[in-house]
Amino acid sequence: MLEICMRPLEKCFGGGDRRDELLWHIDLKPHAAGDYSIAVVQANSSLEDQGQVFTSPSATYIGVYDGHGGPEASRFITHHLFPFLHKFASEHGGVSAEVIRKAFEATEEEFLRLVKRSWPSRPQIASVGSCCLVGAIANGVLYVANLGDSRAVLGRGGSPNGTNNQLVAERLSTDHNVGVEEVRKEVVALHPDDSHIVVNNRGVWRIKGIIQVSRSIGDIYLKKPEFNRDPLFQQFGLPIPLKRPVMTAEPSILIRKLKPEDLFLIFASDGLWEQLSDQAACEIVLKSPRAGIAKRLVRAALKEAAKKREMRYQDIKRIEKGVRRHFHDDITVIVMYLDHPLSSSNGRLKDRNFVDWTSAPVDIFSPNADEADVSFHPVH
Repeated sequence: MLEICMRPLEKCFGGGDRRDELLWHIDLKPHAAGDYSIAVVQANSSLEDQGQVFTSPSATYIGVYDGHGGPEASRFITHHLFPFLHKFASEHGGVSAEVIRKAFEATEEEFLRLVKRSWPSRPQIASVGSCCLVGAIANGVLYVANLGDSRAVLGRGGSPNGTNNQLVAERLSTDHNVGVEEVRKEVVALHPDDSHIVVNNRGVWRIKGIIQVSRSIGDIYLKKPEFNRDPLFQQFGLPIPLKRPVMTAEPSILIRKLKPEDLFLIFASDGLWEQLSDQAACEIVLKSPRAGIAKRLVRAALKEAAKKREMRYQDIKRIEKGVRRHFHDDITVIVMYLDHPLSSSNGRLKDRNFVDWTSAPVDIFSPNADEADVSFHPVH
């Protein structure tokens, strides 16, 4: 039985930035195929982003979960998705697209059970959801699974050995956001009898005028008609009940054999991509020192957010959480360097028993930050 301890590591690996108390980071840690760095900045009153990395000699898992409507769904995913991945991979002889789908499905089902238990006393739990971006690296193969509009981008060299100066930023995930015309058409095609399935309000496209993403974990009131009967949801102008689900938890999955020219991966919530293009983010990673690279990307995004308001970074970093959401979103960034991409056996983790699980705090430097310190046994 594999026992894993999730804990905030700010005291050991960097933690809070003295110049920005809402920024948490780990400068650099090893994984089987190289090094990784993680950083989170909080904008909401309660941090709705969550990020985590699981590392062993045989597999590495990366997760970025961008919650909405509250932090409950993203925090729930941190305790369930990777254990399900571990369970199903063990049962099926390794990671595969089917294993990942089963883990997403099981996580959604567990969250539905939570909603059913909580519904009588907390009906609002049915309106909480989260985008879910997961990467898995095993046996030289990369899997990227996604719900929502968090994004995975690969930085690769322009030549097979990755030695020339050309850098290609390759997007590996699909943005399930109805602001994207292709996604909007997909949603409309699934609901031909609903002329208001997608509504443009003040220049922003939303499903039923409510939500931009078309896939998620949670958002049960938009998936199960019996959960939108409550007066709480009538404020959204929903038909009571819905005729059919308007969202799904079916992930898009990309499978890619890693190549020598593949240099690094960036997994990040949409808070980063609202400020930086794929290419700009990859250029920063390529040209910067490894240690603290995720923090450097977050700072670059904050500088862009400040510039849009004709402010300085020094000004925006002093704004308190909650108020800061008017300037930028919560941002989670995980950068994975790929030094040994062809096979995990070429990597750095020689101890077969080495297992490490890094999870960002559930709330940065607040009284409930220690809620991230949870030990458990994976589901089996």
